[in-house]
Amino acid sequence: MVTGGRRLEGRLTVQGAKNSVLPLFCAALLTRDESMIEHVPALSDVDASLEILQALGCGVRRQNKTVTVDPRGLNDSGIPRVLTKKMRGSLTFLGALLAKTGKATIGLPGGCPLGQRPVDLHLSVLRQMGAHIRVTEDALICTAPRGLHGARIKLRFPSVGATENAVLAAVTAKGDTVIENAAAEPEIRDLCRYLNACGGRIKNSGSVIRVRGVSTLSGSRFAAMPDRMEAATYLMAAAATGGSLYLQHACPRDLTAVLAVLRQSGCQVGVIRDGIFLQAPERLTAPGKVKTAPHPGFPTDAGAPLSAMAAVANGETEIEETVFENRFSHLAALKARGAAVRQEGRRAIVRGVDRLHAADVTCTDLRGGAAMVIAALAANGCSVIGAIEHLDRGYTAIEQRFSSLGASIVRVRE
Repeated sequence: MVTGGRRLEGRLTVQGAKNSVLPLFCAALLTRDESMIEHVPALSDVDASLEILQALGCGVRRQNKTVTVDPRGLNDSGIPRVLTKKMRGSLTFLGALLAKTGKATIGLPGGCPLGQRPVDLHLSVLRQMGAHIRVTEDALICTAPRGLHGARIKLRFPSVGATENAVLAAVTAKGDTVIENAAAEPEIRDLCRYLNACGGRIKNSGSVIRVRGVSTLSGSRFAAMPDRMEAATYLMAAAATGGSLYLQHACPRDLTAVLAVLRQSGCQVGVIRDGIFLQAPERLTAPGKVKTAPHPGFPTDAGAPLSAMAAVANGETEIEETVFENRFSHLAALKARGAAVRQEGRRAIVRGVDRLHAADVTCTDLRGGAAMVIAALAANGCSVIGAIEHLDRGYTAIEQRFSSLGASIVRVRE
């Protein structure tokens, strides 16, 4: 329940990145002893990933924001769909399990309903490295009877998940692997850094990743990177409410495209080595045309929060989505609050209004839910947002963190 109309002011410390932590848990399977992953956020997706590790026989200890994973008890290579349907990131276990055990059976994953996210890129990568894969109605059944081997792989699209699976499969494979047109997202960089800390031999130049297979990996202590999508969400919320915000433990270089759009919208943005300061104007200016793209472009996950910010900016904003075809399911909720928004194919056209009004809406997905919260914070009156389990997948105690900035927002039980 959100009562809007209050400026957000204050400071927050950015949590560890969900999209880094989840593949790090998969990578921890490959080591011969335990790893300690630091800056782990309290999220339902994290809970689901740890549940999978435990189902596979791994030891898991959690203390505050540090998780210790001990893979020495690994005794299974199958993950039932009752677990994988909880999150899309479960598919990344495929490469790690194949590399570690030579087999993997994984129920087809779930996650946000963002449209087709085909697994064929993942499967193509693994087949090129020696895997045999059979796809059934609800599972992927994979074996590598002769072990995985290096390969020269060229992705037709820089898929983050397929790149992660390729790296995880290659790091202990026989021979060398070259991944071309690889995803260059910072979370990939984090994964490669962790594996190298464990004894891997990976050279990551962004769009090309070179991996020389090693026989064994040891565990390591590793701190996950800050969550750039959480940072972008809070920055846009502060901008939409005409507020000011200092984000600690944020990485400006990972948010270059987002910060550029905020500046185009009239915000003053200052950056230091591990922090970002934003001061919003009394009324935002529409940033014009924004096109989502793989890193270092404007991130697809920031498109929905941007649409909520643009709904109260002066002028027209056009957001073109190039990654997922169903990123705009939240637009109906913005319209319910009085936003002047329309969809034309993969483009959302948002003309800012002077003020949004309250409405009761339901979250459609993780980032769309964040957009609904931002719109409610900027609106007049009291709004109720339902299906907040989507928000809990990617934001730790979102109501408490916004409250610390002066928002009137509470979690209520029906």
